[in-house]
Amino acid sequence: APPECPFCGEAAGRELEEHVRARHGHLLGAPGAGNGEQLYECPMCSLTCTNIQILEEHVDLHLEEHSFSEGGNIRDLELAQRLQTEEDERQRSEEEKREREEFKKLQRQYGLDNSGGFKQQFLRNMEREVDRGRMQPFEYHKRKADMMESLASGIDDGKTKTSGVIEALCKYYQNENKDVRRVWLSAGVDHFHSSLGDRGWGCGYRNFQMLLSSLLQNSFYNDCLRDTTLIPSIPKIQSMIEDAWREGFDPHGASHFSNRLHGSKAWIGACEIYSLLTSLRIKCQIIDFHKPTGPMGTHPRLFEWILHYYSTDNEAGAKVVCTSKPPIYLQHQGHSRTVVGIEEKKNKSLCLLLFDPGCSSQEMQKLLKLNSDGTALKLLRKFVGSLKEKQYQIVAVDGVLSSEEKAARCRASQVLTSEKIP
Repeated sequence: APPECPFCGEAAGRELEEHVRARHGHLLGAPGAGNGEQLYECPMCSLTCTNIQILEEHVDLHLEEHSFSEGGNIRDLELAQRLQTEEDERQRSEEEKREREEFKKLQRQYGLDNSGGFKQQFLRNMEREVDRGRMQPFEYHKRKADMMESLASGIDDGKTKTSGVIEALCKYYQNENKDVRRVWLSAGVDHFHSSLGDRGWGCGYRNFQMLLSSLLQNSFYNDCLRDTTLIPSIPKIQSMIEDAWREGFDPHGASHFSNRLHGSKAWIGACEIYSLLTSLRIKCQIIDFHKPTGPMGTHPRLFEWILHYYSTDNEAGAKVVCTSKPPIYLQHQGHSRTVVGIEEKKNKSLCLLLFDPGCSSQEMQKLLKLNSDGTALKLLRKFVGSLKEKQYQIVAVDGVLSSEEKAARCRASQVLTSEKIP
């Protein structure tokens, strides 16, 4: 409120001094007056009064005005600070909420959200099929019984397996006379694709099944695999990886999964495949192609490495080389596949042959009846320009480990690093 006149109480505002002189000048003495009266000058505005009480009231008005102004400034500052604090807390709360939502999203994406594993997803997806009329109830109960039997035995039911593709490829390339100069093929490999129980997250496990199917057909690995004579189911593979962790392999990676895979939909990658193979005394290595080595984000060094892997110790003169080499596990962000061979074209370009767990049995069956034009091979072929992810990792098998070598690799895996191709 504006200051009031000490004589009449009227609100005078900033014109207080002019108001007092005009209305109540008879109570004031003029500065320098020579009438002998005692004059009292205001220390704040130099107004001169002839009465000390009037001066005190006048000065009190100054002090009240000053106090009100100061108090207002303080209140404004406190209000601004409080509003800023509230805004900071709101932003911090929203950021924490976003981080929690992103973390939950990542947990769901990588199967770490405790939403169940292979069995739960298989049953849920079959129930949806029944609800949509795509599956009869009797088929639901039969497949459920088969699935439960498979889980109890730990053996894959083989319903997503396609055999004989490598043999069909070998026969096709023997008669192909167009643009393939030479081709190298892995030893026999069965293809496994994702099922209702692991769709969206099971590629790593399916690729391990493919690799293992080749090793089981190679007598060189009989001693390592005497306890694994049949292809294990995905939950069994999860338990096998947990066993490798308990032996001491890759404690850092194990901690990422809280030492638990079984009963989850957790994605696995090259490190888990390496740990599992090494725990079985299968000698392997991880090679990290950590950046592109060609134009347009391509990885020609990856293709050259795979060519060297297949061509070493194999006859170079033959057009079709059916090697004893196991397939190669190929990983990139979000997906993995299995390399089963490599073509060298007449123009010297290279083309990988890949088994993809995302390819259905119906599609893979087409490769068993390859016609002369080889159109079905587009399912497998990947040229240099087709692989343009930022990074790739491979796991390549190259022999058998002694018990001592296995123990040494277990110790080394506690600081596991992959070899990087510059």
